[in-house]
Amino acid sequence: MDDNQVLNLWNELKSLVTSLEFDVTKNAHGTVAAGTRARKGLRTLKTKCAELVKLMVATDKAAKPKK
Repeated sequence: MDDNQVLNLWNELKSLVTSLEFDVTKNAHGTVAAGTRARKGLRTLKTKCAELVKLMVATDKAAKPKK
């Protein structure tokens, strides 16, 4: 586990949010199909966020000195 993994996952999350913006905007203006795509993307985002949290916790535990 290294910092690059954390940063790579973080960059992946940022790009996912950016890609969702288009569908969320279209849904706000009444496009139903865009809402379906946005909800699917948000579920993926939730999963990726959980992965990032787990990775960060594991990285912090590995870096912590043992007593």
